Amino acid sequence: MRGGKVAVVGGSIAGCAAALAAHRGGADEITVYERTTGHLADRGVGVAVHTSRYRELESAGYLDADMPWVQLERRRWYVRDGSATGPLGREIGAMPFSFRTYNWGHLWRELRGRVPDSVVFRSGVVVEEVRPGIEGAEVVTADGTERVDLVIGADGYRSVVREAAFPTVRPAYAGYLAWRGAFPADRLPDPELWAREDGAYVVFPGGHSVVYRIPDGAGGHRVNWLLYTTPPPDLDLGLGHDLRLTGPAGLPPGKLTEALSSHLTYVCDELLPPYWGELVRTTLPDELFLQPMYDFTAPRYTTDRMLLMGDAATVARPHTGAGAVKALQDATALESAFATATTWQDALDTYDTNRTAVGGAMVDLGRRLGRAFVQETPHWRSMDQTALETWWKQAEAGGTFGGRELKR
Repeated sequence: MRGGKVAVVGGSIAGCAAALAAHRGGADEITVYERTTGHLADRGVGVAVHTSRYRELESAGYLDADMPWVQLERRRWYVRDGSATGPLGREIGAMPFSFRTYNWGHLWRELRGRVPDSVVFRSGVVVEEVRPGIEGAEVVTADGTERVDLVIGADGYRSVVREAAFPTVRPAYAGYLAWRGAFPADRLPDPELWAREDGAYVVFPGGHSVVYRIPDGAGGHRVNWLLYTTPPPDLDLGLGHDLRLTGPAGLPPGKLTEALSSHLTYVCDELLPPYWGELVRTTLPDELFLQPMYDFTAPRYTTDRMLLMGDAATVARPHTGAGAVKALQDATALESAFATATTWQDALDTYDTNRTAVGGAMVDLGRRLGRAFVQETPHWRSMDQTALETWWKQAEAGGTFGGRELKR
């Protein structure tokens, strides 16, 4: 199948990968609609890619071997136990952890650079509505209405395309929060205590933190961390609404409320070992933001002439270690479906068959790991290497942490 007019709604990592996939698959006219006008490459948080998934995606042409990255080899698990075990806390175990870490902005820039000049990239244009049809669809913006053969929704968890395709699908609040921060590694306290090739899992009752280094784009590194906790039931999140009713809404850098800041301070002072608590406190207010945890998956990845990919289709909790991987795998499946189909319907059916089940499996894995890491945490202080390995095997349950093998 060759030719056709394709609209991609969303211009971040998933959107750029979608445009690249549609071009390689043979679409003639491709337009990307991105609502923001800022430079997306300025986002400096971390992305982790399992080494095996990297090899598959590099072979498929969606990751570049020359892009800056940090190789992790193992993850070490630490807990605060009150004994004289040093600033890192007591190490309760270590496991192989073959992941490459990237800077989100660098990954976006690299994918954006691969999108050919023939693709029209419209920044600062909000898609207000998508009107589906059997033989095509309409994309509505303030500039007017454009009819296309296919609309690809790559516009994140608040997707206007998913709203048109499956209006009853709503993200479900998981009941806990993720703080996230990144800062230049030269501010890292006592960097020699923490090896570059180590990812740290710092565990405590009711939550945990994940810490690793990422490239800074100038030959150095940034420290990237996530911290998950269940907030006290009476804590005012300062979001102005009930998360269970109104859907995802986080707090951008510099907007933490006094109550949230106090709760984070408590976690740093009382639950984390000294080194990791100081690491979080080293993060400046404009480097720190908050994300309530949600998940969902669409019942299908295609309907009529609409197709979903990335977070527009499925949001799995970050515990899975596979968010960016899944979006790029969606793109490889899209390219293959375009290249091998003889009709639009063939392409849509092939893509849906390939990806819908994967999305459901990732959501299930995220929920299991959320329970194990945050909502039903074990007695960490009593664990040793053997107990940790047994716990992880039960928590992960063969759920392909880091993403499933790319289907050929």
